[in-house]
Amino acid sequence: MEMHYDVLRTCPLFAGIRKEDLASLLECLGARTVAYPQKAAILSEGDVARDMGIVLSGAAQIVRVDFFGNRSIVAALGAGELFGESFACAGVESLPVDVVAWEDTQVLLLDCRRVLEPCSASCGFHRQLLLNLMQVMARKNLAFHKKLEVVSRRSTREKLLTYLHQQAKQSHSSSFTIPYDRQELADYLEVERSGLSAEISRLRREGVLESERSWFRLL
Repeated sequence: MEMHYDVLRTCPLFAGIRKEDLASLLECLGARTVAYPQKAAILSEGDVARDMGIVLSGAAQIVRVDFFGNRSIVAALGAGELFGESFACAGVESLPVDVVAWEDTQVLLLDCRRVLEPCSASCGFHRQLLLNLMQVMARKNLAFHKKLEVVSRRSTREKLLTYLHQQAKQSHSSSFTIPYDRQELADYLEVERSGLSAEISRLRREGVLESERSWFRLL
């Protein structure tokens, strides 16, 4: 586990917790490390919402599939990012989404009940952990509203430009790289890939943007 401490310290769940306390904290939370091959399900829709996880290496995606089989990417996850905490803390009977390894991925899984309930040892850092969890969930709520702002737009063009402007603002630059390829971007925007590719080509011709694969520049 020590080899992952640098990654764990970047996770907002452990903000303000000393490195020397981390081993005791993880033991207290019943932490376990699991490796998943590319495209394997880390958490599956319908599973009991019991665990929250942290990506230690690799990458993952939170995916929703509707009744007709249409796939939508809710979020992309990199090293140090937390997932599953909202559903586990809410005590929902079953997960409404899948968490899938985007590449070979290693994650740390935590039992949510141990996070929410004070331990018998009355760890001094448990209060800090709960405060951090509240902040993480508040930030995820803000991210959800940003996604809602994108997918609530009527046309593919409006959805794409809204998303790209969000990314430019986040990166503080008119040039940036997004965490999706074309199909994944279409899934995130909840549009058809063919329509998305046509719109990107149209915006290039109009001089609105430049792009190459996952790189974009707003003009």
